[in-house]
Amino acid sequence: MRSDRRRTMARWGRVVAAHAALILLAGVFMLPIAWMVSTSLKPDDALFTERIVWIPPRIAWENYQTALTTFPFWLYLRNTLVIAILTMAGTVLSCLPPAYAFARMRWRGRRFWFWVMLSTLMLPPQVTILPVFLLFRWLGWVDTFLPLIVPAFLGNAFFIFMLRQFFITLPQEVVDAARIDGCSDWLILWRIVAPMSKPAIATVALFAFVWSWTDFMGPLIYLNDASKFTLAVGLQYFLGRHGEQWNLLMAAAVVVTAPLVGVFLLAQRAFVRGITLTGLKG
Repeated sequence: MRSDRRRTMARWGRVVAAHAALILLAGVFMLPIAWMVSTSLKPDDALFTERIVWIPPRIAWENYQTALTTFPFWLYLRNTLVIAILTMAGTVLSCLPPAYAFARMRWRGRRFWFWVMLSTLMLPPQVTILPVFLLFRWLGWVDTFLPLIVPAFLGNAFFIFMLRQFFITLPQEVVDAARIDGCSDWLILWRIVAPMSKPAIATVALFAFVWSWTDFMGPLIYLNDASKFTLAVGLQYFLGRHGEQWNLLMAAAVVVTAPLVGVFLLAQRAFVRGITLTGLKG
């Protein structure tokens, strides 16, 4: 009896210690976000004080209105949404077929080409910036959204790998039954595999959306017209003009970050499940 109680207490002690460590790490990660929100609500005379003030004596809600009217926020938001949504759709549509081919179809050289695809992940994007830019300039796509959207419709090795790992976990009997009923691989993918893979697809879509939303280098390189800027470039433009007004800058940063937090909270369950299941089998 005493040994059982000791084991129970030890188990509860480990659980409490693990949760305490996770809460501490979460607090460390949330600290910059909390400071950003706090600074965005401070008036000008409360920005630089001798001691740290988390809750300002007066909440300056007008900082958000001033920040959003200082630069064309709604125009940049529209541009960002167009690029992010099309990139998300293109990524999902272009990564599903090759992931299914690597996971469920049998063809000569499948393993070799799978490793070739994975090897492209080791190539730093900085290496291909110049040749890709020259290609898009030759096509006449510079200063348009096409260089930021079209590559998403050509597949992504990381997302193909994620989807392939999830497809492997699906029951083979379901795919075999569909083949016996006369379904082609294309029908199996879109009518059977894809509906069963909603968590993985949601994870890929969320990753693609976030990466496109926060992309700074791509719009900075390919967009010259200020009316086509995204929020990431617009925030840098805002920093250049109002670098000393940290409360306005933090207010703009909060508004740019808030949609990502909302999207993650809405898709949190599917995202966590997709991340968990994509690494079960190799």
